[in-house]
This record gives sequence, C-alpha cells and structure tokens, in this order.
Amino acid sequence: MPALSTSRADYTITAAPLPEAQWAEMADLVVTKRVGGTFWLPAAPLTRPVVVCDGGTHAGRGQERLGRLLSWALRHHAAAEIVLVAPHPHGRAVGVARRNGVAVVSGRTDPHTLLDGAVRVYASGPSDLADLGALRGLDVLVHDGSDISPRPWTRADAGRRLVAGTRYINPYTGAETGCRDAIMTLDLWRRTILSNRQIAACAGMSLWKRRRIAELFATAPGHPPFIRRPAALRRLASRKGGASTRGVAVWATRMPEGLEEMAGQTGLEVWRVEDGFIRSVGLGSGLQVPCSIFLDRRGIYYDPSRPSDLEHILATARFDAELCARARGLIRRIVAGGISKYGVGTGAQAPMILPGRAPGQRVILVPGQVSDDMSVRLGGGRIASNLDLLREVRAQNVDAFIIYRPHPDVDAGHRAGALDDSELGKYVDQISRGGAISALLPQVDEVHTLTSLTGFEALLRGLRVVTYGAPFYAGWGLTTDLGPVPRARRQRSLTLEELVAGTLLLYPVYIDPVTRLPCEPEMLIDRIQDVRLWQPTFLMTVRELQGRAKCWLGRAGTRDVKDMKKG
Repeated sequence: MPALSTSRADYTITAAPLPEAQWAEMADLVVTKRVGGTFWLPAAPLTRPVVVCDGGTHAGRGQERLGRLLSWALRHHAAAEIVLVAPHPHGRAVGVARRNGVAVVSGRTDPHTLLDGAVRVYASGPSDLADLGALRGLDVLVHDGSDISPRPWTRADAGRRLVAGTRYINPYTGAETGCRDAIMTLDLWRRTILSNRQIAACAGMSLWKRRRIAELFATAPGHPPFIRRPAALRRLASRKGGASTRGVAVWATRMPEGLEEMAGQTGLEVWRVEDGFIRSVGLGSGLQVPCSIFLDRRGIYYDPSRPSDLEHILATARFDAELCARARGLIRRIVAGGISKYGVGTGAQAPMILPGRAPGQRVILVPGQVSDDMSVRLGGGRIASNLDLLREVRAQNVDAFIIYRPHPDVDAGHRAGALDDSELGKYVDQISRGGAISALLPQVDEVHTLTSLTGFEALLRGLRVVTYGAPFYAGWGLTTDLGPVPRARRQRSLTLEELVAGTLLLYPVYIDPVTRLPCEPEMLIDRIQDVRLWQPTFLMTVRELQGRAKCWLGRAGTRDVKDMKKG
C-alpha cells in the first residue's frame, strides 16, 4: 500500500498545544474506521491485555531497547498477560519472550486486531501501535527499559501528532491534502480490500480485461484466482479452510455452465459482475477496460425479476444530508462535463439541426439498445426489439418529433440490433449518430426508453423520462412508467439526489486508471476528462476497423437483397 503521510520534521511534542476540537474528530475517525498502521495485513492470531512493541527502530540498539522493555514489563505483569509484537522472528526481545513464556506476534499484522483485547501498551519509542492505542484511550507508556520512569503517551499527544505533526499526500495527484481526506481514502481502501477478500475466485472474465479485474479485486497483496471450469471451485474449497471467502465473482453475461450448481455444492454464493455507469472513454465492445464495476451479491441491476444490491440500497438506505450534498455535486460535475458511460462530450458539438420540426413541437429521444442485451431480454417486458419500441413510442406520441439514436456498440458493428434507415423512417423523424449522447440531451424535451442508461442520464439533466421496460431507475417516483416495474419491491419515493447517491456512490467500485488504486467517482471523472489517458491501443484500433468492416458489409448485403427483390 502506498504511504499517504510523512512526519513533519519541525513538529515536536513540546510544540504549542493544539485545541482538542481540532484533533478529537480525526482521532475518533481513525478508531471507528480502523485505519492507520498496517491495517490491510492479516488479523492478529491472539490478543493480550498488555502489548509490548518497538518504537520503529528494528535493528541494533532498537532490538536491545525492546528486549529491555520486555524485561521491565515482566517485572510488573504476569507473562500470560503480555504479547510481544516482534518486528523480526529473531533477536534479543524474542529470546526474552521465549525464555519467559510470553506470546509473540509478528509485526506484520493488523494493529487494530492486536489492540481489541488490550488495556495497556508499552512502546520503546513513538510508533503506529502506540499512537493507535492512545487514540483509543488505552494506557500507553513510552519506555526504553531503563530505570527511568516511563512517559505517558496520551490521546491528546497522539491526536496532535495525527493532525499537526503529519503531512498528508493525495495518492492520486501527489498534492498535499488534509487529515480527514487521507482518513476517508484509507477507509475506502480498507472496505474494498475486506470486500475483495470474500471472493474465492473469478469466473467468466474475458482475457483482455482480466488484468483490470485483478486490480479492481486486489486483496493487498494479490487478487482472487481466475478459473475457467466450475470444477476448480472444489479444489479451492478444499484449500480455503477457515478463510473468509464467501462467493465466486462471475461476469453476469458469461456464466460458465454448471458454475451455480458447483458453487452451491462447495458452499459458495454466486456474485454477478457488470460494468459501472461511469466506466471509461471508449466502448467495452471496443476492448476498452472498465474503470468501474458492480459486484452484486443478490442479483444484478438490470434483472427486475429478482432483487439486486442496487434495488436493496435504493429501497432501504438512509441517505443523510452529507451523502445527498455529495450526490448534488456529482450531478453538477456530470452534467457540466458531459460525462456519460462511455466517455465525455467535448462541449464543442454544434446543436443538432432538426429539419421538419414545427415550432414548439415536442422533441423525444429514443435511445436504441443491443437487441440481445440482457437488460432488454430480462427487463423489456412485452417489447423485445428497437423496432417494437419505436412503434410503441410513435403510437403514443403521434404529434412528436422523434429522434432515434442507435446504440454505440451496434453502430460500431460489435453487437446485434442494427435497423435499416428506410425502415426507421416509418416511425422517426431523424436519426442521430456520432458524438457523445450527453451533447444531444439538452436539445430534447423527453427521453422514451426501454431500459437504457440514457434514461438515467436524462434524469440528471432534468428531462422527463418515460420507461417502457423496467430499468433500475424506474418505480421510484421520478419517471413515467409504462412497463412491468416490480412495484411490490419499489414502494419508496426517492429524490434525484438519493437515486444518484445509491446508484453512483454506494453501489459501484471505482479504480483510478493512473495509479490503479481504488478511488471515488469524482476522481475518475477527473481522469475521464484528461484526453491524454485514453489513446487507443493497437488492439482497440484493429477492433474498430473490424466493426466498421462488419457494418459496411451488413449494409451492402441489405442493399443487394433489396435490389434483388426489386428485380
């Protein structure tokens, strides 16, 4: 894990006292979030009421000082009450411990688990363990093992050093940051690591995205193994013993045959993975790796036949004022930056000309979808295709000016669902291709959709949204719903900020494409707006040319068939 802090060289314990109000909140955050020190390391195998630890000097006199400190502690406590936190498996201190029957724990452990059962900490000098113990309010004494009385290290001492004695670095930008921001970043990393450690294996992951999936599921160190066959789960289960793994992460649309049955036999749950809604610049079908994903332990967001983690969040979460304020800021950034799932609008795109539109005529955008996409198959209800949707929209909006926007994956030639323009002409007034869809949204009055994410993006921009299927954002009082929304599970009315908080802040996992560290969506938006980071690779260029050729051949074939019919 990268270091987020360094000690300030000019700070001393004798510096002017810092008022409690300036450090107490930060001290409480460190304790409740369980960050600081090597928090990502394995839990301690045991705890004792008395912890003896070093002061950060691991060799030479540091080892001697730690040995003297342990001998001093043994004069005041029974050996059974003491645990020595040893920076090395050998040395004077470990020898003293073994001769006296004192438990020894490696310094390569989560310090918070060591402190959970402690009431007193002896340290041979300032250390993370001493600071964390003091922040908890434990009795902490700094002592070199001499006859001089130990010096108390209080919560105020540790709190002041935490705030005033430490310089914090933003790990994504390298700029100086505040103590609170550093704590919240560490909290994000800790929660991500603990969640990832519950994954026994990954399945159904395409080869071209495995490296990114490994980064998203990093366990510090390492990542869950990738498996190709369900039988591998049995071997993993036999080795895991008492490990905390609970499930297998599988790409939702690439479920290996027999995986669910084998997972059930080995006591593992099946958790589904999908691309996030602030994803990248470039299409997944074009081999652009994702910078955000969902790991859903109940179902998946686009399947309304069963609950999903997103639906559960939206139905039950408490959205406090701080979270909603953050969601409002996120909405502003997304709209101002023209952010969409696959990229960013340049802001320079000219307004679309709408020939034939009458003054005041209502403009409706209908976003196309991939015809065999799971969101269409599972959430489309009685409407199964783009053409069926357009017929329905036109039938209910005879006087509207309708714009059809083919799905970018379909237009790129990578996915099914292409429609002939002459066929579209029966139902639409204009077809929109190219550029970011975020640049088109300000020019329309309404979005009518089956299950497309464009409906969610339209809500962010204050547009009326009519749904004909059952997308995740339908049924919460923000859309006009004509499709089979599971109303029995979606009985709560949400504000737009609450919908965004659940969908973009609580549900996904994000990664910074530069540092490859877990991040928040605000950081990813910064990266998406940096065009230098999104230059296409050779494989992506080949994939794009392949898609263009497929589109050209498809259109040429359509023309040939029509010519034959005419002949």
